[in-house]
Amino acid sequence: MDLNKLQPKLDNLNYGIIGNCKSSALINEDSSIDWCCLPQFDSPSVFGKILDEKIGGSFKISCDKSYRITQKYLDKTCILKTKFDNGSDSFELLDYMPRFQKENGVYYAPPEICRILKLIKGNPKLKILYDPKLEYSIGKTNNYEKNDFIVSVVNEERYDTLYLYTDLNKKSILESSEILLDRDYFLSISYNEKINPPSLGHVNFELERTKVYWLNWCFKTPSYENYNSQILRSAMTLKLLTFEKTGAVLAAATTSLPETIGEVRNWDYRFCWIRDASMVIKVITKLGHVKIVKKFIDFILNIIPDKNEKLQIMYGINGEKMLTEETLNHLSGYKNSSPVRIGNAAFIQKQNDIYGILVDAIHYQIEKYIDKNDKHEELWSIVKNIVWVVDNNWKMPDKGIWEFRQEDQHFTFSKLLCWVAVDRAIKISELIQGGKSAKKWESLRTEIYNDIIDNAWSDEKQAFTQSYGTSYLDASVLLMEPYGFIDAKDIRYVKTVKAIEKELSHEGLLFRYKNVDDFGTPSSSFTVCTFWFINSLYKIGEKEKSKLMFDQLLSYSNHLGLFSEDIDFKSKRLLGNFPQAYSHLALIDTAMNFNE
Repeated sequence: MDLNKLQPKLDNLNYGIIGNCKSSALINEDSSIDWCCLPQFDSPSVFGKILDEKIGGSFKISCDKSYRITQKYLDKTCILKTKFDNGSDSFELLDYMPRFQKENGVYYAPPEICRILKLIKGNPKLKILYDPKLEYSIGKTNNYEKNDFIVSVVNEERYDTLYLYTDLNKKSILESSEILLDRDYFLSISYNEKINPPSLGHVNFELERTKVYWLNWCFKTPSYENYNSQILRSAMTLKLLTFEKTGAVLAAATTSLPETIGEVRNWDYRFCWIRDASMVIKVITKLGHVKIVKKFIDFILNIIPDKNEKLQIMYGINGEKMLTEETLNHLSGYKNSSPVRIGNAAFIQKQNDIYGILVDAIHYQIEKYIDKNDKHEELWSIVKNIVWVVDNNWKMPDKGIWEFRQEDQHFTFSKLLCWVAVDRAIKISELIQGGKSAKKWESLRTEIYNDIIDNAWSDEKQAFTQSYGTSYLDASVLLMEPYGFIDAKDIRYVKTVKAIEKELSHEGLLFRYKNVDDFGTPSSSFTVCTFWFINSLYKIGEKEKSKLMFDQLLSYSNHLGLFSEDIDFKSKRLLGNFPQAYSHLALIDTAMNFNE
């Protein structure tokens, strides 16, 4: 499917993402950089138009309406090409953030964005609309022309600077006056002042090295007969959401893109959730990218330095434990959906499912790389500690996978993942120590299993429900089969899938749940849930139906094949933070079914 031939949806999240595992930028289909935080993912924004069209700040190449604009990635790279063409005049804009391996083996990934204007034909005329707004647009950002660069400065409540290097006329940029493109030019944004100012040749050289880096990375990724391009783009997107310095994996690159326009479900996702990251790592392990897996294992070992350390549900990308939530009331929000939040109060929540998801990921990578014996002793200590925690906490209620901010409950998914934690710990014991510890945990695994079977099943619904003693259905229980708790052909699982289809399926998409939560009844579809449902249909034998639904869901991506967290049921517009790791890891997992 050529996504570039599809008509982009109005008011959709029609953005491409570029990045270098230090930070990223979102570039609109019209070339405008509407979101970028420097020097790293969780820094204050330098361009934030996506969160406030008037004062957020952006960086756009503007032409008159005679130009047709198309956008795509260079094949097997994260280099974005935006083409402007009016028939007689044409040029391309190449956007990338440098990332490549230097001669000493160290990866070069500076906090920079490079934009190359490449003349194709004719005499194109354009304007550079350069409007950075540093520090989340707090205070006034002033731009000054210097000999080698344009410097942007905010010096009020906060202080920050940004540098723009270019071989275009700097006065024309500051005045947004018309420019005749008579050859190739470059624009290079840098968070730091450069010791040696870049040239067009230098920027082109880094473009080629960055291209080679991505081509090599994709070459190491397995090729699939079906849906290969979608798997590869999703894999590259997950790679872009990794923070190389620590090994953290971000849930998404943005903050406060709403789950529903005009509502208040707006959260900062520029953090590392243990659940999301562990799921990503399991998929990345399947794809064979060992370095990402090892980096995340190091991240886990660093945030849990001793056996008494409590595991939080989420951390900052540098391992921060305090993620205090605050609102930026001066920003109007995406499509005026306020509030805009930075930080995330969910870090204090108790969610018992994180233990099983982490141990499952550890088990999978140990099983996959058993001969490497890499950090197995440190990981084994964490696993034993987690089993101890599960043994003492699995009977307790919690906030659940969806992070309800109200009263704790006995969520079925949390109980399931407590079972997974013990089950995978037993399997790890068998892998690395001949099962010495396995026997003493078998009774605990059986006890949790029986508790779920006895309490999560509803005779009224003929399904496993969201939590004990309720009749609410929840898409997360579909994961009972993938985690090995129940067989796909078990009549209870089949009935659960069918009950969820009847109650939660709507307009070809899925509700997470329908019961009222802290903010009312959900009104958009959580994308990962639809992938889970498609996977479940496939597993219970409805393969043709699942494939039709999968193809339909893929058509709801944006013009570059990217997904956010949510999809509007009626319009199918993308909603929520973007691009979303959850959505893309589930896409890969589901697509793998159709390659069996």
